[in-house]
Amino acid sequence: MRKKINAQDLQVGMHLHELCGSWMDHPFWRSKFTLTQPEEIRSIIQSGITEVWIDVSKGLDVPARPTAPEQSVTEILMEAEIAQYTMAPKPTSMSEELTRAAMICNKGKKAVASMFREVRMGNAVSTEAVGELVEEITLSVLRNPGALISLARLKTADDYTYMHSVAVCALMASLARQLGLSEQEVREAGMAGLLHDLGKAMMPIDVLNKPGKLTDDEFRIIKNHPVEGHRLLVEGKSASDIVLDVCRHHHEKVDGSGYPDKLAGDQISLYSKMGAICDVYDAISSNRPYRKGWDPAESIQKMMQWSTGHFDEHVLQAFIKSIGIYPVGSLVKLSSGRLAVVVEQSKQSLLAPCIKVFFSTKSQTRIVPELIDLSRPGATERIVGREDAATWGIQNLDELWVN
Repeated sequence: MRKKINAQDLQVGMHLHELCGSWMDHPFWRSKFTLTQPEEIRSIIQSGITEVWIDVSKGLDVPARPTAPEQSVTEILMEAEIAQYTMAPKPTSMSEELTRAAMICNKGKKAVASMFREVRMGNAVSTEAVGELVEEITLSVLRNPGALISLARLKTADDYTYMHSVAVCALMASLARQLGLSEQEVREAGMAGLLHDLGKAMMPIDVLNKPGKLTDDEFRIIKNHPVEGHRLLVEGKSASDIVLDVCRHHHEKVDGSGYPDKLAGDQISLYSKMGAICDVYDAISSNRPYRKGWDPAESIQKMMQWSTGHFDEHVLQAFIKSIGIYPVGSLVKLSSGRLAVVVEQSKQSLLAPCIKVFFSTKSQTRIVPELIDLSRPGATERIVGREDAATWGIQNLDELWVN
């Protein structure tokens, strides 16, 4: 039997049937599950959701008369705060984290390049060797996900292969956190992201770095990289089942049209569904040897269009929550007609990030930059859509949010 209750009456053990409101408003990738931790209740309440549907045939009902002292909402929130404090580092601002993230990106690029060289020389791969790097990337993402994820997108054609691994590591850790996975699972997801493309170390360099479209024969060669990577990790004998799975299956699609094993639907693990999304997002939003990357917001829009058949819908929704509908670096148009670049996500709304206004479309000139938090009460501006920088002759857009 289903029952609509006040969110403040939720208790661990209740089975949620539906969270009242848009999926963009609530903090979970799914809406039907049994509450197992006080942190889940805290997240629901803090998201602004006031009512939920529970299924009392699958979980606890609201007690008519307590037989023992109950936890108040305040106590639940306090417990959750303590739990969160022990699991995650203190959040930092975008500007504060960017400096550390830049150093981690540089370290990560060198580490992945070194790992690829070792593989090409025939040496075994040890996941233990990159464990510290995964830990640093994960902690940076937990402090402020926008910093490292956004910096890792700014690749040159020469370092794309190595920085792509760093970027997918960060995206996987952020998505795992959004999905409510455990601390260990977040790190496992990060490790899987860092090593997902290891097989490319065995691909011919001229094919891997070709500055143009691959021929059918060249594409057949590249499509073998998941199998080669999986083989290398198996031989290394230190990779977990999750890392092995993502390495082999991050190019599978839910409709069965992917490769190498043409898995479909539930045959694909949660982690490989995550890997597919993170891999594609970074690939299409980054500059490649043969084409310029799409704007972050355009990349999200394209992936939503491809979601049927390509991605798991619920995991994609969680991914969008983790980086935003308008990710950092997106060029957006405001209701006033001015243009702005997104500089940081807001915890209040996916549609109201922090932005830096810098261009007037009416006068078609740059104006004095102004930072605006669109989620703050009284904010008069709103985003009406994304824009193409080339249309307005805007260059070096990334310098506006990095500095």
